[in-house]
Amino acid sequence: MKTRVIILACALLAGASAAAQTIYDATAIAQKDLNGTARFVGMGGAMSALGGDISVMGTNPAGIGIYRSNDVMTTFGYSLSSTEIDNRGTTLSADKARWNFDNIGAVISTKIGNVTPLRYVNFGFNYHKAKSFYRNRRAAGDLGGYTQLDVIAAQADGLTPDDWKGVNVFDTDYIGWLSALGKEGQLIEPVRYMDEQGNPLFFNNEWELTTESEASNGVPNTPAYYYSNIAGWYPYLREFRSYERGGVDQYDLNVSFNVNDRVYLGLTVGIYDVDYSKYSLYNEDSEGEGGRGYMLESYNDISGSGVDVKFGVIVRPFEYSPLRVGLAVHTPVFYNLTYSTSAILTSDYTDQVIDTYNYVDGDMWYDFNLRTPWVINASLGYTVGSSLALGAEYEYADYSNMDFTYAEGGAMDFLNDEAGYCLKGVHTLRLGTELKPVSAFSLRAGYNFTTSAYKGNAYKALALNSLTTDTDFANLKSAHTVTLGLGYHTGSFYADLAYKLDTYKSDFYPFMSEGIQPMKETDTRSKVLLTLGYRF
Repeated sequence: MKTRVIILACALLAGASAAAQTIYDATAIAQKDLNGTARFVGMGGAMSALGGDISVMGTNPAGIGIYRSNDVMTTFGYSLSSTEIDNRGTTLSADKARWNFDNIGAVISTKIGNVTPLRYVNFGFNYHKAKSFYRNRRAAGDLGGYTQLDVIAAQADGLTPDDWKGVNVFDTDYIGWLSALGKEGQLIEPVRYMDEQGNPLFFNNEWELTTESEASNGVPNTPAYYYSNIAGWYPYLREFRSYERGGVDQYDLNVSFNVNDRVYLGLTVGIYDVDYSKYSLYNEDSEGEGGRGYMLESYNDISGSGVDVKFGVIVRPFEYSPLRVGLAVHTPVFYNLTYSTSAILTSDYTDQVIDTYNYVDGDMWYDFNLRTPWVINASLGYTVGSSLALGAEYEYADYSNMDFTYAEGGAMDFLNDEAGYCLKGVHTLRLGTELKPVSAFSLRAGYNFTTSAYKGNAYKALALNSLTTDTDFANLKSAHTVTLGLGYHTGSFYADLAYKLDTYKSDFYPFMSEGIQPMKETDTRSKVLLTLGYRF
């Protein structure tokens, strides 16, 4: 019963409109990868105070003010991601490799004068892949006595038999799609609570059983129908698979200023394009019963666009010192997004295939708005002649402040409250160095540490009327990134090569149920980048 309490207590916050996407989708869109030019990546992205690289217009726009010549460049990459999930000793892994077009940009540097306070006005454009969603997951094995069907049944709690009659169960504002699939596939059934005298009992506003007289005494209530699954089995996860694809493309437009070669100011307008898709397959049956069970397939897409503004300043506080201090503020990205979804349930009990596409004549979709967190970036840079550069920076963003609204206006209270319950502030530390043993060659190294966006008790909550049918989620822990790089510069031409390795662990849940133990997930992502550029 505790599983039902968790889901239904959160569901009471839902509005009349059905919620579909979750805070996990939103967090994935809001967070960015370390990506850009090979020089930027090779130094771990710790160049916000050093400047002089096209990619810094996305972290500290003032860094473009360092330029004293024009620059054009492009970057290509090859990536390999691997995800391993260990479930009680049953370990499965999935890999995904792909070529990438990561980055293209240009800077136009305009000299104003040598003696005027304003020395340069520079303009820049940069495209890069801010986020890549390419990942495959696989899991299987013993579920420890827990079943996804309890989650499906819990979503239907409180619905009476009359609620199902004479309606399209996939096109109402009070029936969630998980429960609709379970009911249509005859995997769940209602049970009516009665007291010893045969009188009906009720759920009160805490979803606890109460009598009819207590319920009529001004206490919000609903008839005490709860739902149970019909399986009667010891559940076994035959197969779980998910494929995530797409990414977030970022287009930056920059203007920056050099004042007395000591103060640099910059502004960047960022335009974002989101294209995210996820397919998941969940196949559960009874161990030792010949594979009798069900299979649930979910298809989800999020697409749309967004915009933000970044302000930055870099200062050389001491006239004869190469020390640079940087500060940048990023406004939230204001996204207008569209969510679309469909699902297929195949039930061995009834030999039925329930396809939501046939019930609603296509995908179910709706528009919504997402506002990501503010970002604060503070940085230091130091150079020793032209042979050594050191960079360090700290970044903070509070993901509990993400905001969801309906396209037609009004807050999406359920998701906003879930963000506050489950998310927290994220701290990122970036360190980088560049050494030039000779003038034409550079050696680079970098390191990133990023804390988790999820609180320890975070989970994927579904509203009573949610369209969401994929129940899996992963609570990512702290992430580590190590980078190495090489650079070659001759005349106006330059070529840079970088290698990046991301590693992080997660607690993976195929669904949320009180007491279920998480599966242990390990992700590694390797990437090689090549940048070719020309300065003139």
